[in-house]
Amino acid sequence: MESEISAIPEVLSRLSEASKQFGDVANLLKDSEIKSVLILARGTSDNAAHFLKYLIETQLGLPVGLTSPSSVTIYHTELRFKNTLVVAISQSGQSTDLLEYATAAKLAGAVIISMTNDGASPLARLAHHHIDLMAGRELAVAATKTYAAQLFGALLLVNAWTSNFADFKSIVEASKELLARRGNVLLAVNLCERENEIVVLGRGFSYPNARETALKIQETSKISVQGLSIADYMHGPISALTNKTQVFIMVPNGMPLDSLKDDLAKIRKSEPKIFWFGSGELAIPGENILSGAICKNEIYASVIDSILLQTFALEFARKNGLDPDSPEGLSKVTLTR
Repeated sequence: MESEISAIPEVLSRLSEASKQFGDVANLLKDSEIKSVLILARGTSDNAAHFLKYLIETQLGLPVGLTSPSSVTIYHTELRFKNTLVVAISQSGQSTDLLEYATAAKLAGAVIISMTNDGASPLARLAHHHIDLMAGRELAVAATKTYAAQLFGALLLVNAWTSNFADFKSIVEASKELLARRGNVLLAVNLCERENEIVVLGRGFSYPNARETALKIQETSKISVQGLSIADYMHGPISALTNKTQVFIMVPNGMPLDSLKDDLAKIRKSEPKIFWFGSGELAIPGENILSGAICKNEIYASVIDSILLQTFALEFARKNGLDPDSPEGLSKVTLTR
């Protein structure tokens, strides 16, 4: 897991240089009169799907939904997907439910784009166009470099679709810089207790990382962790907040902070232990800051900060005497139906 986190800058660099595949996809989309988008994914890939959802909604204004594969695999629904784009995101491209849903969507008239690590996978072969994530084979069960590649691939896809061909070298360089100062994560890990509840909160572009942080800790440290939108948290779950709760707040640099202040005041009333991932601008004395990517672009910082949350999960598992590479009860490829 550690070596695969360390490989993230190289993966992002390869993906950035593979601009042709994104241009080809953009041309396909522009010729297809897409009116709505659905994203097909599970697990870590589903968290990356939320990031792509926010990107398409904010940059293109198109409606975006997340699929329910069981509508096809269990209920055998006949789909009607004219002028619909389905983006299937998967590490292996082998999950049975994703394949069944993508097949039904294709027969229903949808344009299918796959994003995987394996261009020879069944999902890649099924799609009208495949995006290679350039992450290579992952050995650790908990996906790390693939998740970062999925976030960056989503950004590159939408960037090409909008014909806004930005230079993303700054993301690669910032990922190297963040890797070089991962030491501050250990300080936070030593202050976090496996025995006490952990709640991970985010909003907007930080919400996918909140979900992924919770998943990574669950996978590697074998405890139940909630990953929620701050807005959803305020609608009920906050009632379980105590002074023993450990609240992780995902706040990438560049994120608008005004929307957080009222909710933060309500959270602080219970005096929980608060950890800031990214920016510590709203932190007060006694709260813990894990500094993230130093850049002013919230979207870029969210991609880079994936390194931060993965490193925390890795070191937290080590602290608890667990093997983060091979968590008991999990396998690298999960086949569901």
